[in-house]
Amino acid sequence: MNSLLLLCCGMTIVVGSILWMRLHAFLALVLGAYCVALLTPADALRCYAEARAAKGEITLKTAAKFSEKPASTRVAEEFGKTCANLGILIAMAAILGEAMLLSGAAESIAAKMLQTMGAARAHWAFFTTSFLLCIPVFFDTVFYLLAPLLKAVARSTRRDYLLLVMCTVAGGTITHSLVPPTPGPLFVAGELGVPMGLMIGMGCLIGIGAALVGVAFATFSNRKITLAIPDEEPAFPEDAPQRSLPSLSIALIPVVLPVVLIGLEAALTPILPATGRLAWAIKTFGEKDMALTLGALAALMTLASQRDGAAASKAVGTALMGGATILLIIGAGGAFGGVLRQTGISETLGSMLAGLHMLALPAVFLITMLVRTGQGSATVAMITAAPIAKAFIESGQSHVHPVYLAIAIGCGSKPFSWMNDAGFWIITRLSGLREAQTLRTVSPMMAIQGFAGLFLTMIMAWIFPLR
Repeated sequence: MNSLLLLCCGMTIVVGSILWMRLHAFLALVLGAYCVALLTPADALRCYAEARAAKGEITLKTAAKFSEKPASTRVAEEFGKTCANLGILIAMAAILGEAMLLSGAAESIAAKMLQTMGAARAHWAFFTTSFLLCIPVFFDTVFYLLAPLLKAVARSTRRDYLLLVMCTVAGGTITHSLVPPTPGPLFVAGELGVPMGLMIGMGCLIGIGAALVGVAFATFSNRKITLAIPDEEPAFPEDAPQRSLPSLSIALIPVVLPVVLIGLEAALTPILPATGRLAWAIKTFGEKDMALTLGALAALMTLASQRDGAAASKAVGTALMGGATILLIIGAGGAFGGVLRQTGISETLGSMLAGLHMLALPAVFLITMLVRTGQGSATVAMITAAPIAKAFIESGQSHVHPVYLAIAIGCGSKPFSWMNDAGFWIITRLSGLREAQTLRTVSPMMAIQGFAGLFLTMIMAWIFPLR
């Protein structure tokens, strides 16, 4: 069967199962992977195995037997590879985020930002806090934390409540899609072979530009639309006992430490000698798994010092339960992408798109956008689109650095948030917006951020091709 037809079959099963049959994303991706694996002809499998053997990735003996492997075995092997590459990262990111919330570290960062910038610039405080916190913590969790503070500030100032909400969304959702260790960009970076330090740096750089475009739209919307502050009781009553929060310097360690270590490894490894204690330390502690583990340990130490060891232990258990679901979805996405590559889709796309490499960025953006709009989840959309970008890279026709393809996929996960998106309902319910108001304000702002991010990515790829 033709590889493009197999791609269409797999995509139809994945998106259709989620959209119409309401299946969980993990099951939908596994079913799509099984379908593609079962329908892939033996000739395609032999060609794929021979190509890997020619690159030295597998032995000739293994390549000769590859086409005889059952479909389920090939799916399981690709699933295992993905989990092996990303399992520790996702688990540690989940632990880091949970510990920061329970220790009050995230709240401390938000409070300090508000205190520093003042009520007149409160929207910038929420924007900065959300942008920073959504690097290690999932967006929905950050919004749960900040929503009561949004209402409290709006009640004290009696103005600009919509601006506060939209700036919080603008800052957080962009890092959720562009900056690891959030699962979506983490998976895409791994799938496309992008170094973690480069993905973090480029994601932050392009992300801040796209997010500022969102702030401009938020300011415009705030002038046109007046949003009443909800009359509900504040989530933190005035008579509630005040808990002590860690200092800002302590609160920032779990966020800054892994980013700095990964950045040092990326920047210094090429210029350091191959041997020596400094080179060993940089390579060891700057490796992404180790760096994020140290960040998680720092967050747990902060939690234990603020509360006790039992709270830290409970935080690990809670985080791992949530992280396991994310890891299963990521692993299923890796299996789906792996069996797609076995169909020979790379060569097919290469022959079709020869000479059209400048369209690579808009193409992967459009694919991600269509999946995102159809099934709702930004993370699932990125996981679904990544194998197609990987095939384009492997075709040899792409002259665009993989990091730009990864960023374009992240930007494509922004349009269009509506009723099938869990984040849409979290923003709507916690902020007190009506559905129509969210569709008029937050949803178009996120779409504009996505297109702005694509434009900035194309400009960066032209000015700094990194080749």
